[in-house]
This record gives sequence, structure tokens and C-alpha cells, in this order.
Amino acid sequence: MRVGVLALQGAFIEHIKMLRSLGADCFEIRKLSDLEASFDALIIPGGESTVQGKLLCELNLFSPIKKLIENGLPVFGTCAGLILLASEIDGGKEKHFATMDISARRNAYGRQLGSFSATAEFDGVGEFPMTFIRAPYITRVFGKAKPLATVDGKIVAARQGNQLVTAFHPELTDDTRIHEYFLNMAGKP
Repeated sequence: MRVGVLALQGAFIEHIKMLRSLGADCFEIRKLSDLEASFDALIIPGGESTVQGKLLCELNLFSPIKKLIENGLPVFGTCAGLILLASEIDGGKEKHFATMDISARRNAYGRQLGSFSATAEFDGVGEFPMTFIRAPYITRVFGKAKPLATVDGKIVAARQGNQLVTAFHPELTDDTRIHEYFLNMAGKP
């Protein structure tokens, strides 16, 4: 399995390290020509969703990536990646892929000082350590999306077909189970 990791901004290196520790072949996507490579799945890392959306457009990556996702490319979005995949952003008008039947609230837990860690049940994985950094959460799921984890009554992970999102950063832990979950999900026909 070969995984492309969007490497415009944010925590992409941590995802690459975790993927490599699991034996996955991965590479950075930084420019349009990188999309010509053959790959089986995509990770959109945490960072600043507004900056990532702007760079995706400036580098002419936005439309081709949106089309790949709409055509079934498995994608995993963490934090900012969740926002970019959400079909609705509460109070936001920023550019996003809008491919997943969820509504997201940006910076829902406040600024950097609102960052925290928790442990919660992740459906299909078990209890998982979760690190939230200026995190969003999902205010509602609809259509084909299904919640996978909640913390304090807030939805912090969801799946819709080949799309997986987390409001937290599993790449910042030593626990590889959510990345394994994604690789297994992406490897299914």
C-alpha cells in the first residue's frame, strides 16, 4: 500500500513516521506533479485549515484532490483535515472539499491553551489516547457518516465509506492502532 501525505503545512512528518513504522510506503504531496504518482490512500494532516485550503488552491491541488476523494480514494483527515473534509463548517466560509456528511466547529475547544489529552473509546479500536490541539469537533453527522468516538459528549471521530476523520492527533502518540485502522480500511476493495 502506498500513501500520499499532504505536506503543505502541519503535522505531516509525524504521519509519515507512523506510517513507515507500520511498513507502509508513503510520500509527500507538495505540488501538482506529485499527484501523478500511483498511490492508494491520502492523509490530510492537522495544522491550519485556512492556510491549507489557500495553499491547495494556489498550487492547483484542490480540484484534483477533491476529484480523487469523490472517486473513492481512501482519505484520513486529522484536525484541520477533518475541517477540510466536512461538508459544513459552523460559521465558516473557507475553501474545503465538502466530501463528508459532517458539520465541524473550528477551534471548538479554544486557543492553544485549550489543548488537552483524553482517553476514550474508538469504535473498532478500543480505548485510545487522544491529543487535542486547538481542535475542532463534529457538531453533527448526517447522510452516510457515522460517529466513531466521543469525548465529553462531543463527536471527535467519524467515518463515511473510505473517509475517516479525527479531531485529535493520533500521530502524536506511540499508539499505531488508528493508522492501522485506516490502512485496513483503505486496503479493502
